[in-house]
Formats: sequence, structure tokens, C-alpha cells
Amino acid sequence: MGTIVRHGVRAEPAGRGRLVFSSSGIPIRAPQSAAKQNERTASLITSATRIAKSSIAKSWIAESLFATLFPSDCRLCSSPLTNISRLPVCEACLEQIEPVEGIVCAICGEKIQTTLAQNNRAPLCGLCQKKAPPFVQAAAYGSYAGILRDLIHLLKYDQIRQAAKVLGRLLADAIAGLETNFSDNRVVVIPVPLFKGKRRQRGFNQAELIATAALKLGNPRRFELQTALLKRVRPTESQIGLTRHQRRENIRGAFGVANKEGVTGKEVLLVDDVFTTGTTASECARVLLRSGASKVWVATVARTQKAEAQKIEVSTTEGPEALAIAG
Repeated sequence: MGTIVRHGVRAEPAGRGRLVFSSSGIPIRAPQSAAKQNERTASLITSATRIAKSSIAKSWIAESLFATLFPSDCRLCSSPLTNISRLPVCEACLEQIEPVEGIVCAICGEKIQTTLAQNNRAPLCGLCQKKAPPFVQAAAYGSYAGILRDLIHLLKYDQIRQAAKVLGRLLADAIAGLETNFSDNRVVVIPVPLFKGKRRQRGFNQAELIATAALKLGNPRRFELQTALLKRVRPTESQIGLTRHQRRENIRGAFGVANKEGVTGKEVLLVDDVFTTGTTASECARVLLRSGASKVWVATVARTQKAEAQKIEVSTTEGPEALAIAG
């Protein structure tokens, strides 16, 4: 069959070509049939599927090769690591980290128990009832125990800085619990500082690393990170094993504000890795308030809880709505 010519347009025989030519010789695309279009679409889908499967296979091969050539175990449970990660902790361990549950003191966050199903007043621990701390409220993500404690130790004592990113996510959650109480003004975030000798020995301040990671997850216009406003002006002994009174004496006078203008009239969010008895947080808050801060809040990744939870009882002298907590 020869070439077909209609109205000055020369075309290839039907079924054998995809291009037609105008009278000027310029090739133009001829419309494809529905069957041809469906065939082409199916071909593209098949190709895309093959590429996706190939990528998954390559990823699996890479991870398997990594585990073979660079065998490593989880630093917390010793299980073999099979995924490529800068943090030597398995997903199973990270999934065990849980937030604090139950009733906690509305000021310091100490976990307490009560047989009351409902009440009209915020529960307070015995210490906060006797004398409220200088900060407005303290919040922590979880209890300082188990996997969470081990993860904090990886950062502080084993120099695994990648742990700060995970801990930062937990701190961000604790901050979110306080944020509804903040004013509309920008909040100054201050990590609890280390003495210069301790910082030089460790190489970093864990509170700064965790705070930096946490603030990356929030609104940058809401918070202002300041790492040089609060200074530790003298070294202190380890607080481990000290009584509450000894802790207060050990920490008193250890902090100072380098620039009072940076905190005057502003709300301050004090952040740290662990809230133990609140001695350090209270001393920092006292110094900041004395230097002009309007309010001080505290957020930490973890908080130590007393071995025996305190019990809330109904005070017979103050009426059924009053809460008396054994301290």
C-alpha cells in the first residue's frame, strides 16, 4: 500500500507509524488510540514498581552488608544492631521509654497517689505545701529510671552525642506541657550551666545539646535560647548521696547572672537533663528572679521519683475539698 494523501497532508499507512507530516514537511504527533495509551501507562507503572522494589532491595542489602562488615550491639540491651544509625541503640529499647503517668504535684512534678477520683484543687506534695519553690512549675517527660536513665548516661558519660537528638524530642514534649501557661511574650530558654572545668573535661554541656535539639522542633519565634546568661561561678561537689540540706549548702552561691538585662522582665524556661530533688533548679530560679526575671519555669527530660509515692488524704480540719499530702 502506498502513501495516503488527504487535503495536502501526507501520512504513513495506518497502524505502521506514529508521526504524520504536514504539507510543509514538519512532523506532528498523531493521536494515539485508547488501547495504546493504556498500554503505555501500564508499562510506566511496571517500571516504577521495579524501581521501587530495586530501591528496597538495595537498602536491605546495604543494611545487611553494614551489619556484616561493622558488627555492633545495642549499647543498652546488647542486641545486634541491624539498621544503619549514628545512635547505637536499638528501636526496641527506645520504644520502652514512656512518659510519667498518674497524678503529679502541680508545682514540682513529684508523683503522688490519691484515692480521690476528682477534686477541685491542684494536688501538691508535702514539701510544696510547706514552702513553694521559687519556680512556677516544673515538668519532666519521664522517670529517671530504666532505658531513659541509661540513654542520659550514654550522652553524659559515654560521649554519645547522638543521644541528644532523642532526648531533645522528649524535652520538647515536656515543654509543650508548660507552654499553655506562658505569656504571649518570647520566653528565654536557659540550660543549667556546668562549671568551666567540668565542661572542659566533658567537652560539652548536655543540657545545651538537649535544649538545642528540642527547640528545633518548636516555633523558633516562641523561644530564645541563651547559653551565656547564667553562669556557674564555682565548682560544686557531686549531689549524689547528699541529704536535701547538704544539697542546698553545696549549691548555694554557685550560680550568677552574667547580664541582668537579658532576663529583666522576661519569663525564663530553665532546662536540664534530670530533676532530682529540685535543689539546683530552685537555686537557679532564685538567682534569676533576683536578677529581674518575671517568672521561672523548669523543664527536664527526666525526674527522679520517691521510692514510695506520697498519699493524698482528705483533711478533716479544712473540709472535704482540701488536700493534705503526707510529705
